[in-house]
Amino acid sequence: MHRKISLLSLSVLLSFGSLSVQAETPEDWMTNGANTINNKANLNIDERPAKNVILFVGDGMGISTVTAARILEGQLAANNGEENFLSFEKFPNVAMVKTYNTNQLTPDSAGTMTAMMSGVKTKAGVIGVNQNIVRADCASMAGTELNTWLKMAEDAGMSTGVVSTARITHATPAATYSHSPERNWEDDHDLTDEAKTNGCKDIASQLIDFTHGDGIEVALGGGRRSFLPNNEADPEDQGKSGERDDGRNLTTEWTSKYSNSAYVWNKEQFDAIDSSTTDHLLGLFNRSHMQYAHDRNNDTGGEPSLTEMTTKAIDILSKNNNGYALMIESGRIDHAHHAGNAYRALTDTIEFSNAVKAAVEKVNLDETLILVTADHSHVFTIAGYPTRGNPIFRHPDLEY
Repeated sequence: MHRKISLLSLSVLLSFGSLSVQAETPEDWMTNGANTINNKANLNIDERPAKNVILFVGDGMGISTVTAARILEGQLAANNGEENFLSFEKFPNVAMVKTYNTNQLTPDSAGTMTAMMSGVKTKAGVIGVNQNIVRADCASMAGTELNTWLKMAEDAGMSTGVVSTARITHATPAATYSHSPERNWEDDHDLTDEAKTNGCKDIASQLIDFTHGDGIEVALGGGRRSFLPNNEADPEDQGKSGERDDGRNLTTEWTSKYSNSAYVWNKEQFDAIDSSTTDHLLGLFNRSHMQYAHDRNNDTGGEPSLTEMTTKAIDILSKNNNGYALMIESGRIDHAHHAGNAYRALTDTIEFSNAVKAAVEKVNLDETLILVTADHSHVFTIAGYPTRGNPIFRHPDLEY
């Protein structure tokens, strides 16, 4: 039994099979629908515990985003988009998820990812702590810290990994390994005087100082600025420096802390990593967030794709016979929606689907549970009465 489930907010996808537009008949719809129902009815439940768990999070990826991305992917392949499926839409199990914070109807990624990692809903803007905390008040954090399944996995002797196209200290990845009353405390420069007085630690230092098990084996994403001291120039942008006030270079601390470890900051270095001999890999590929998939594909610069980071992470983590727990986030779907940039939101969703497909093809599904979900949705509507096959964007030759 394949261990795959797609958890999508707000609605349930009914996965009817594809029909050729030219050849379809009214009878085909009945036959195809009946076959889908029969296939669902005959699914077997595998009650064995999974050895490995991969959680894919499309940040801000609601149902309308999935629908539009499915159509766009099909149209980019010169097909009708309505008949297309993103890779995870073919998963046999589908569920709905409610997304809200304890203090907000419209949630943010800090509170929702904390809920996914710990099983406990909490406030917006806080990470790895329960709802009894006061946001941005360090003194109120004592006793509110929550355990996460990443920490539980490390304590059980498993390997762990965190992958994101956002800054690795951003809310979603941060909720896997850190505790903070304020999601914006990404490095020590962000800490308030009250936070410093009462002993709160910035998020980046918590990644490096992680003490559970053998430590996090893989951390890949953006956010280099929070790991470098403010007197050290960024390796890619010499006109800018790190942001840390405490003088710590967390990238060198990573390589000093772990044996068989490496730190990389561009694609060339990333590609040169031998997964068979590297046990701890830190990759920080941008000073801030990584590029959108569309921009990376049209750039000669040096960032790996989400798919490439996914496969490298699996290669490193799968060496552990005790199994692994891996969180993979497409963080920039959310950012593109915030910016009203539908094209980049959808192309990042397509790349997210590619990463899921690569994972499915790489792992043994008899022992690996793959979940695909979103932490919240966005106001993204498909309205009017466009005809079937209508380009998802107004003109297919527009430059984006």
